[in-house]
Amino acid sequence: MDARDRRARASTYTAFAVQGLCFASLVTQVPRLQDAHRLSDATLSLVLLMVPLVAGVGSVASGALFRRIGSGPVLRVSQPAVALTIVLIGLTGDNDPALYGAVALFGLFVGAVDASMNAQAVAVERRYGMSLITGFYAVWSVAGILGGLWASLGNGLDLPLAAGFGIAAAVGVTASLATGHRLYRRAEEGDGPSAEELKAAGRRVPWRPILVVGAAMAVAYLADSAISSYGAKYLDDELGGSDWVAPLGYVAYQVAMVISRAVADLAVRRSGAVPVVRLGGAVGLAGMIGVVAAPNAPVAIAAFAVAGLGLSVIAPVSFTAAGRVDPTGLGVAVARVNIFNYVGFVLGAAVVGAVEPLSADHGLRLAFTVPTILVLVVFATAKGFAPAPVRAPGPGAGPDAAVPRRPAEPTAT
Repeated sequence: MDARDRRARASTYTAFAVQGLCFASLVTQVPRLQDAHRLSDATLSLVLLMVPLVAGVGSVASGALFRRIGSGPVLRVSQPAVALTIVLIGLTGDNDPALYGAVALFGLFVGAVDASMNAQAVAVERRYGMSLITGFYAVWSVAGILGGLWASLGNGLDLPLAAGFGIAAAVGVTASLATGHRLYRRAEEGDGPSAEELKAAGRRVPWRPILVVGAAMAVAYLADSAISSYGAKYLDDELGGSDWVAPLGYVAYQVAMVISRAVADLAVRRSGAVPVVRLGGAVGLAGMIGVVAAPNAPVAIAAFAVAGLGLSVIAPVSFTAAGRVDPTGLGVAVARVNIFNYVGFVLGAAVVGAVEPLSADHGLRLAFTVPTILVLVVFATAKGFAPAPVRAPGPGAGPDAAVPRRPAEPTAT
């Protein structure tokens, strides 16, 4: 690879890092935001639900721009905007309408960044000719760990929310502006499959195996959404953790995810996907049970880490399984499985928010039982992670046989 590709790869790493830093800086301060705005638990649930819903809109809208201007310009605009919106959230004081507007903007730009940084990662992979996606997401998690630690330190120093967000945002904006011009341009990304190719490919990719692994993926992200959005609040409100302790559950969860994903590929190569998924489900279930049963904050933090160790393997193996049933190599199956990422996040915010008010004293403990029980779905679907490969038909098998086969485009979340 030449210097141009190395610069684009480094810039994409930076984009993932900035996104992880900004996201963690915000979600670990949910308890303080609720206190600052005196939000009821029901209202807080609606605010948190707004983020993935609006992010889906931002992702679709930005995707429509890619063919015209490429993902690079979208990322260069939307990523600094994410950083600035967390500052706006910190500056809303006790003005609830301003908070809702700022959170909606955050969700919109997060969706745009999510789509565009993944498009850049895929472009890097194409140019390098090998899988690099796990490394990008490892960087995201490491930056998320730093964001959570910064939130803990800021709370320990009693920094105002706007100041804490502002320092994190300044780092993010500076890094984004310094490296954004090195991202791939539209002509360097490639045009990708045409609409006609995707339509023909869609008829050849079976839905049943996608639904099986997608169900497991949705459950994993439902639990992830619950931990990310409500973990700090759980430690703060129900387990007596102080302001500086509350962000550490998310930090422990992300540390465990980095460790687990570092060895997951080797485990799959040695033992196969099904045993790895079953083990991941068992470890994830043990961790979630520990979260529900935790008598205090330190035990819950350890349980979040155990949950991260297990649940983090589900998504990467889901994408691999999807690739086995896509005879076209156009990434249609991968795109379908990725839908369950958003399904899980939306359900995580909605389910926890709906269950929490049912108990005045232990609402979140009760709410975390829902994703805990649903982790059993992973065991029920584990065999589906080794589907029989779907082969491309030979010449003359019909008009769809003319669909060109390209290398699959792996993605992860």
